[in-house]
Amino acid sequence: MTQTNATTRVFIPLTHRRRNGRPRILPPEPEAHFQSRSQDPHILRALGRAWAWRRRLETGEAATIQDIAKAEKFTDRFVSRMMRLAYLSPQVLERLLVWREPPSVSVNDLIDATYLPWAEQMGRVFEV
Repeated sequence: MTQTNATTRVFIPLTHRRRNGRPRILPPEPEAHFQSRSQDPHILRALGRAWAWRRRLETGEAATIQDIAKAEKFTDRFVSRMMRLAYLSPQVLERLLVWREPPSVSVNDLIDATYLPWAEQMGRVFEV
């Protein structure tokens, strides 16, 4: 029996970062595109709330924004600002929700983008 060093070591350079308070292991640079496809849960939650509140107003379940704010225990200012997200352009919503492409802006900047015409929103949200 001969003694040979038959051990093979594989080194994968991984990066450890925290995102939204949770630890994440990021793959090496060539594979970073796949990691970036995860959507920010805060943006998804904000969009879901905005569309649910809009639906409640349209169906008559709630008469005013103040009714929604009182039921959800938020301020009416917060509800009215968040509801702006329900009026993003269809192209921006498709890239956020279907393609799961993360925006290059925060939730507040996303709300500010709703004041722009639909043609300009894509450039502001994704910096194309």
